[in-house]
Amino acid sequence: METQLKRGVIEIYVLAQLRKKESYGYEIVSTLSKYIEISESTLYPILRRLEVADELETYSVIHNGRNRKYYKITKKGIKHIEEFLDAWQDIIQTYDQISNDYEEVK
Repeated sequence: METQLKRGVIEIYVLAQLRKKESYGYEIVSTLSKYIEISESTLYPILRRLEVADELETYSVIHNGRNRKYYKITKKGIKHIEEFLDAWQDIIQTYDQISNDYEEVK
């Protein structure tokens, strides 16, 4: 999958997971890696980008004597998911048309 597209899909997946439950980095990686290949070195730049874009907020919680950074989706992040899902419908329609045209030529 093209790198830009994959990164965009992972961003939406992160937002979708955080919409279900506020979480911290390691837990997000553990959850997502059941379905897609992702590492902490891939996740943390995405989390920073989403935070800078005001799609995520962070807060800290002391856990076992250490500070743990949690991520929480914002209204802007939810709107990003909704816009992505709308755009994805257009992509599916385009894919279907390309696929049908391709099959006709075969």
